[in-house]
Amino acid sequence: MPMKAALNICLQRGAWGLVMLFATLGCATTAPMSDSPDATRASAMAQPTPSDSMPAHGAEWTSWRGPFRTGVSHETGLISSWSQDGEDLLWRMPWVGRSTPVVVGDRVCANGRIGEDKLRQEVVACFDVATGEQLWEHRFNVYHTSVPWTRVGWAHLEADPETGYLYVQGVGGIFLCVDSTDGRVIWSRRLIEEYGFMEGYGGRTQTPFVDGSKIIVTFSNTSWGPQGKPVHRFFAFDKLTGEQLWVSQPAESQDDKNTQSTPSVMWVGDKRLIVAGNGGGGIYAVEAETGEVVWGFELSKRGINSSVVVDGTRVFVSHSEENIDEPTMGRVVAIDGTGTGDVTKTHEIWRSPISAGFTTAAYRDGILYVIDNSANLYALDADTGEQLWEVNVGRVGKGSPVWADGKLYVTEVNGRVVIVEAGPDGGEILDEEEITMPEGRAAEIYGSVAIAKGRIFFTTEEGLYAIGRPSPAPAAAVSSSPVQAGEGQPARLRVVPAEVILRSDDSADFRALAFDANGNPLGEREATWSLAGLAGSVDAEGVYSADPNAASGIGMVVARLGDLEARGRVRVLRYLPLGEDFESTEPGSRPPYMMAYLARWAVEDLDGNRVLAKGPSPVQIHRHITFLGHPDETDYTIESDLRGTKDRRRMPDLGLINSGYTFELLGDHQRIQIRSWQAGLRMMVQESFAWDPDVWYRMKFEVREQDGEALVRGKVWPRGEAEPAEWSLSTTDPLPISLGAPGLSAFSPTPLYFDNIRVMRNN
Repeated sequence: MPMKAALNICLQRGAWGLVMLFATLGCATTAPMSDSPDATRASAMAQPTPSDSMPAHGAEWTSWRGPFRTGVSHETGLISSWSQDGEDLLWRMPWVGRSTPVVVGDRVCANGRIGEDKLRQEVVACFDVATGEQLWEHRFNVYHTSVPWTRVGWAHLEADPETGYLYVQGVGGIFLCVDSTDGRVIWSRRLIEEYGFMEGYGGRTQTPFVDGSKIIVTFSNTSWGPQGKPVHRFFAFDKLTGEQLWVSQPAESQDDKNTQSTPSVMWVGDKRLIVAGNGGGGIYAVEAETGEVVWGFELSKRGINSSVVVDGTRVFVSHSEENIDEPTMGRVVAIDGTGTGDVTKTHEIWRSPISAGFTTAAYRDGILYVIDNSANLYALDADTGEQLWEVNVGRVGKGSPVWADGKLYVTEVNGRVVIVEAGPDGGEILDEEEITMPEGRAAEIYGSVAIAKGRIFFTTEEGLYAIGRPSPAPAAAVSSSPVQAGEGQPARLRVVPAEVILRSDDSADFRALAFDANGNPLGEREATWSLAGLAGSVDAEGVYSADPNAASGIGMVVARLGDLEARGRVRVLRYLPLGEDFESTEPGSRPPYMMAYLARWAVEDLDGNRVLAKGPSPVQIHRHITFLGHPDETDYTIESDLRGTKDRRRMPDLGLINSGYTFELLGDHQRIQIRSWQAGLRMMVQESFAWDPDVWYRMKFEVREQDGEALVRGKVWPRGEAEPAEWSLSTTDPLPISLGAPGLSAFSPTPLYFDNIRVMRNN
């Protein structure tokens, strides 16, 4: 079936393709998590099929805040106490996790970390709800990240009750759609290499969010063109295929690139909105089907980590950083969500001085239940913010409360699972269990409980637990809030896919989607197509064909419908071999097809040649990477000239990226190092190597797969001398990363330079 026809069928079935704010649009490579290029191509041709055995939407816990995204369950007959020694403990499975499990069908699914030394990986798995039997697991590598091992598996899972698919956001930007019935990877995105996903040592990673036909995830990124500026954006993908539908940039700046606020949905009249906290400290509402920004509320001087809770047109949210209007730390606010534009001074309903920065409230019957940073549980009147009662549940508040059957189920970082009776006049602790590690210390718990099938599930550093009665009471079904069809004339136009990455002889099928003034879909329209800054051609049907003779480049596919215009972003990358000497690039800029942290890289004139330079960061964050090839490259070698400088006793680190591996000269330590994970150093070898500042060296870095392992080796020598026959460093990796874009890595407390880059197929 032609792609255009298939996509039209999706539209007719309600899988509306959508687009963006500011014409910054979506992507293209949707390969499975296989390092085989043949498997990648086969998956791209296959059509994912939802599981046939999926039940109705009732009695499940498919989102970390539950079926209503309010931290509330309608389950009844739930236990008021339990014991690790056996009382109402249904089962426990060995597991190391720090997030909230989900329940879809008869499966409870969790993510976390697994393995030791070279075998350390991120993992997602599903278990039988009744018995705890593990049904399957899928492990994947962590790389290109400074997140430490103990924080792997941070984001919560999201499940789609319609298809049974799981959505997994890894700390290193690996974004997976997995079938919960058997662990098949349906599609995947590598967000760092494709979008310039910004990760950080803090590890806080955003949880995906299913809305209709879309899967939405928010993150800070720095890519190319209008997305070069590092800022927190909302991205929408087709939940079945991974095609990017739109991207929205509600804020112009950010204070934190590490935040964890998960979106929620609300209706304001006929307008469906996605609402979430932002790395810039604001709360923003965007149209669910287009990403168009509707309103913003400035709350904090730092990023927002708690998620919003919606009741009708009211939005509840909290934080624990400095407030924007007074020198105090943290508050809970209620916002009237019916406004437009900047509603900071006009639409606040009430505020409470509770500092709750990492937990998300639960809302039930006019009461908001909030846990502050010191693990104090508050009940607030949702109409006025008045404090009704307070009870302490531990020392560190990170787990969010869940209301069910008149009780609050609460986790606390130091191994505590607490059950609180939620009365009108006070909270009474009914049960408290403390989970410890074998060595005696408290087992860390960061996630919340999931309640489904009459059972309570939670993950800890020590295991995955199911507690409850063996014969639970049946649960009520959950109704959904479908997308509403638009009416009237088109008021917005979007191009889908919003962004694609193509090879130099590829083509892409674009389509123009129209929306009414409320952002509701009107369907696909025949538009007039043209190109902006892009080599190649586009026909009357919106099919773009790259120019096979053109250099790597970027540009836009433009659709016009009357007075409306929308653009799709295109990045075209040539096949190997690639070469870049920067002589055709103007000083102060960089080759436009390069991406990620571009503000830190610029061409300079040095000794009569143009070179790519990277200087010290004004905010002292000196480590950045950039990519110059296709994310699906495999079996190649990258070479470059490189040169560092010295300022007093400081020298930089600089080197090359091949697939998921980095080979660097370490200046202060006078070493060379190969690694796959900056913080975890899962696969690392190094040795002493004396090298001088202000001297050009030549570096060569090769990765090839053989006998089920990756052979990773590099060499470095003074430029102008003969290449040595022996490799300077060589190692093997039993968990091969053989797909990935070639790139550059640098830590620049002092200036450093690259020149004469070549990327070639092995042999």
